[in-house]
Amino acid sequence: MALHPQAGQPAAPEQLINVAALVSQYYSYRPSPENPAEAVSFGTSGHRGTAASATFNDMHIAAICQALAEYRQQQGITGPLFIGKDTHALSEPAMTTAIEVLCANKIKVVIQRSDNASRGYTPTPVISRTIIRYNRAGHDDKADGVVITPSHNPPADGGFKYNPPHGGPADSDVTKLIQDRANALIGHGNSDVKRITLREAMQSEFCEESDFMEAYIDDLAQVIDMQAIADAGLKLGTDPLGGAGIGYWDRIAEKYGLDIAVVNARVDHQFGFMRRDKDGKLRMDCSSAYAMAGLIELKDNFDLACGNDPDFDRHGIVCKSVGLMNPNHYLAVAIDYLYQHRPQWPASLKVGKTLVSSSMIDRVADNLGKQVAEMPVGFKWFVGGLTTSEIGFAGEESAGGIFLQRDGNTWATDKDGFILCLLAAEILAVTGKDPGEHYQALTSQFGAPYYTRMDVAASLEEKAKLSAMDASVVTSKELAGEAITNVQTKAPGNNASIGGVKVSTENGWFAARPSGTEQIYKIYAESFNGESHLQELVKEAEALVGKIIR
Repeated sequence: MALHPQAGQPAAPEQLINVAALVSQYYSYRPSPENPAEAVSFGTSGHRGTAASATFNDMHIAAICQALAEYRQQQGITGPLFIGKDTHALSEPAMTTAIEVLCANKIKVVIQRSDNASRGYTPTPVISRTIIRYNRAGHDDKADGVVITPSHNPPADGGFKYNPPHGGPADSDVTKLIQDRANALIGHGNSDVKRITLREAMQSEFCEESDFMEAYIDDLAQVIDMQAIADAGLKLGTDPLGGAGIGYWDRIAEKYGLDIAVVNARVDHQFGFMRRDKDGKLRMDCSSAYAMAGLIELKDNFDLACGNDPDFDRHGIVCKSVGLMNPNHYLAVAIDYLYQHRPQWPASLKVGKTLVSSSMIDRVADNLGKQVAEMPVGFKWFVGGLTTSEIGFAGEESAGGIFLQRDGNTWATDKDGFILCLLAAEILAVTGKDPGEHYQALTSQFGAPYYTRMDVAASLEEKAKLSAMDASVVTSKELAGEAITNVQTKAPGNNASIGGVKVSTENGWFAARPSGTEQIYKIYAESFNGESHLQELVKEAEALVGKIIR
């Protein structure tokens, strides 16, 4: 995909969404049961879409919530359901729909109290932590949760994700049950959906406003050495990119005596303050140097800076030494640091990574004497290992990560952008070197990999072909001038299908898999033999996949 000429530049007025029209479409457009593109579809992280194309509407969310209510009853889940929302324009109306349907089904929903600090928004990791804290307290019932967010997706998008009592993303078996039931309900015009008005719901015994924020912030010292950061006197900067955690950073600074400057405190449903991403679109991707250009320009004002996406499950680390870190680079540094600076962690802890994350992680883990648990894309695959404290750190190449508390107990089971940002500050405070400098040391020891990810347009049929392929379709013996050493369609960490293929050689690999939320497939590639070898990998990967699916 060619770089857009306005990548990294401020948003153009014509790019800004019409929020009123979008909300009107949410309530007035109805999905067609005969059109698969307009059906409820849970990808790697919930159901996503946009109101204008009838892929995320009131009817979708009402059906999903009715299906969720029925699922909870079947599973005997009777505790509170914690609901969080981010700052996308469709999150507020979707929250309204959810409250109306869930309360009509006599489910106790708990939402964030709207105040000057939280502004009524709740990040994904806070919901995960709240579920775990409740269920760890020994209640007779079990809690679960919902996060209404499309993550870093463009301003017009909406998203809905379910987190069961383990606190992390629901696995595929659960989401398929909810998805299929929701589509059946839509097929009958939602006639079986129970619903009351928002006013009735808010005044009922089934809706409670609470504060998720303070308890989460109070617990941070259990997972991060906050005292070390304070003692170092670091000058920190952060750009919340207008996201759900925008009010958290000031409270974190106040609670722990930190110097944190929030460089942008605006919430704007149009996200008009954003810089344009590599394709010219507005996308709140804190791992993109184009979207994060504003904070990168300020890097010399701080010892360390960071950014997050709208639901704060991702992180972007900006160092004086290198600017915005590649997410794979930071994951490797975080792993190398944590497994040497958490003396209470058991020696047997594994390192969790997705199949398409950098092989630098494997080299770091091997040097530490740690086993790697390599999983398919999707954070749901790490939930079990995090719950049982078998995995100390789990990360994915798209700037998501999580790790255990300092005492080795579970912190959360979903990605947490806050603690990955704070860990970067801890690394600098404890070692005197920022994460960028640490990565440079790792490349001196293990070599410097070249990594890329690209998106290729694909139809639903083509995506299905790629998802269903097996290792036998790769008949070549060589890839980019090296002998093929492994062809994988299942992840070694749990033997689950990766929904695509990964082909490896001694010094490089590529993987191809369909997107769960967009009409594209993704090619990932990495080489330890330089940029030209990386481009060979990508070229041959695209040709191979294209021949299979077209």
